[in-house]
Amino acid sequence: MPGGGLAVEVEPERLAGWFDRFAGRHGGITRTVAAAEHVRVEAADGTRAEVDVPFGPLADVGEWSGAALDGLVAHALVPRRVGLLLVRLGGHSVGIAVDGVVEVSTTDSRQVHGRNKAGGWSQQRFARRRDGQARVALRAAAADAVRVLAPRVDELAAVVLGGDRQALDVLRADRALAGVFAKAGERVLDVAEPRRAVLDEAARRARAVEVVVRRPV
Repeated sequence: MPGGGLAVEVEPERLAGWFDRFAGRHGGITRTVAAAEHVRVEAADGTRAEVDVPFGPLADVGEWSGAALDGLVAHALVPRRVGLLLVRLGGHSVGIAVDGVVEVSTTDSRQVHGRNKAGGWSQQRFARRRDGQARVALRAAAADAVRVLAPRVDELAAVVLGGDRQALDVLRADRALAGVFAKAGERVLDVAEPRRAVLDEAARRARAVEVVVRRPV
């Protein structure tokens, strides 16, 4: 990942135990520094575990002694309503989940042909057809996001994105979705072709805390 390190997703219920095991593997925790949006845990052997605080800001900040991560754990365990927007070229799934359980959703798929490498006029015609299919698919995704998420955006703690970044950037440019993307973080879940089962899994993953482990150089 950017800046190096190994990223792991940890469910809130397992977070305290994860840091206990981290301390055991790396000679104990020597320092923990918490800011409103970021927590850094330093181990005796120089390894660091870093968290961009999900659903921030974190209220209890400062330098914490040892492995006293109760503030981060308590923050992660708070039940929240989140929006989910998963988009890949040709498919999308949009929903709202509470504490990891989807309560409303819509999923759709549209045919978008793969790239043609034949060359010449045939390739150009195929590319135009593919671009047209992609535009139709993304318009459908935008319409469902406006219908499902936009009216309830004020109820959402955050919007969690997943899928293809280029497709999401197209939707980000839609002014009707400005409020939706204003609540979206930089994290984009890597998901399979959006289906209802994939949305359910994304809802569970949305609760997870992403911890990046960085070893000393």
